Amino acid sequence: MKLNANILRFLAAFLLATTGLLGAKEKPAGGPAMDAAAPVILIQNATILTVSHGAIEKGDILIKDGKIAALGGSLKAPAGAVVIDATGQFVMPGIIDCHSHIAVDGSVNEGSVSVSSMVNIADVLNSDDISIFRDLAGGVTTANILHGSANSIGGQTIVIKLRWGQPAAKLPFEGALPGIKFALGENPKRSNFRASGAPERYPTTRMGVEETIRSAFTEARDYKKSWDDYNKRAAAGERNIILPRRNLKLDPLVEVLEGKRYVHAHCYREDEILMLLRVAREFGFHVQTFQHVLEGYKVADEIAAAGSGASTFSDWWAYKAEAYEAIPYNAALMTRRGVLVSVNSDDAAEATHLNQEAAKSIRYGGLTRDEALKLVTLNPAIQLGIEKRVGTIDVGKDADLAIYNHDPLSAYAVVEKTLIDGRVYFDRDREQAGRAALETEKKDLLEKARKKQDEEKKEGAKTPEEKKSVEKKPDDNKPEEKKPEGKSKPPQDDAGQGGAL
Repeated sequence: MKLNANILRFLAAFLLATTGLLGAKEKPAGGPAMDAAAPVILIQNATILTVSHGAIEKGDILIKDGKIAALGGSLKAPAGAVVIDATGQFVMPGIIDCHSHIAVDGSVNEGSVSVSSMVNIADVLNSDDISIFRDLAGGVTTANILHGSANSIGGQTIVIKLRWGQPAAKLPFEGALPGIKFALGENPKRSNFRASGAPERYPTTRMGVEETIRSAFTEARDYKKSWDDYNKRAAAGERNIILPRRNLKLDPLVEVLEGKRYVHAHCYREDEILMLLRVAREFGFHVQTFQHVLEGYKVADEIAAAGSGASTFSDWWAYKAEAYEAIPYNAALMTRRGVLVSVNSDDAAEATHLNQEAAKSIRYGGLTRDEALKLVTLNPAIQLGIEKRVGTIDVGKDADLAIYNHDPLSAYAVVEKTLIDGRVYFDRDREQAGRAALETEKKDLLEKARKKQDEEKKEGAKTPEEKKSVEKKPDDNKPEEKKPEGKSKPPQDDAGQGGAL
């Protein structure tokens, strides 16, 4: 029996909300209360993988006010502290995904133009995206949310913390520098997905992609000069000067020129990587990260010399023509040549096991354990400019942590708890304990929906005569009218005629 669309939509929304309620600790309204003080938490007896200074066996972490307050062994729990017994478990810094498209409401691409720098992912954050919760279950605490790769210069990007259950306004990582997405190669030149019947959009070649970027920055440089001249004249006290016209497309590119906005560039081939480095030198801006960068191992020295980072896949290759020469040794080879490398997901499901993706570089390239862990912790933190707050387990840093039941570089490891700002946003035991109640509630709701639909069907199947017989007449519900009482008569004389007494 099919349920009507409205009922299904209601059930989907309700079940999504209740799944979130059961997915995190102390979560009465979908997540820990942000306006309440973070609890004092002591994690005891864990193997702590600090990333910055090795491992601490049977170590403790004290968390106060959302920060790591103390680190070591045999720490005492303050009065009223929540104690997490992590005996036999491993604690590592929360995973940072440098390339993600989760938590976006609607399309991730504004593909109608070649330069869409005026649009901003921050405007369409969707805090109800279930991928946030699922990635939390994989130990991810921070993600760089990017515009898609349909444009030579795409939309503005934003770094978020995966604060599941909080409104969209609470997701952005406070103080993180914003970014902008560039794209090179097949995607911006529309090689593989031009809509049938739609007109071609410039560019359609790699040289056109380069020209599009160069042209945009030529405009941005001139636009910046007009504002610099205006501000200089205004500071000198000159009057009656004309304010330059605001250009929302060029404002973000001026921020790039001024070092106030990071460039994250989607790319694959060595020739296009070198091309963007040349254009960046020409206009004096910095490419913060090359994303995917599957042929980065061929030009690793040039990337390192430019001070750019590389955020790559662990072992994806040959899924399209420009990915044919990708190799699983890419991350390790670039690391050995001095490039700051991270491993990213570019996919909500992939993000749930980025710990395993990092571990592959031990097998393919011989990275050490700490080097492998850095691929999904400290290195992406540096690439996003947030390394002073996250990426390692050190006193004073944000208490963004992932607790695993086994060594996180093992294929058998699963996350037990994920903390952000000292609050537990994912608790596996709590989640599993609530599944039975959730399933019962789901069945009850479905049964109510079916009964409601059956009643509607029965009502719709009645003949006009049957419907008429149960309809009430218009006067049936009216109260019985009372007859007006007779008016009192004036006094009369004996003759029955009125008159003065």
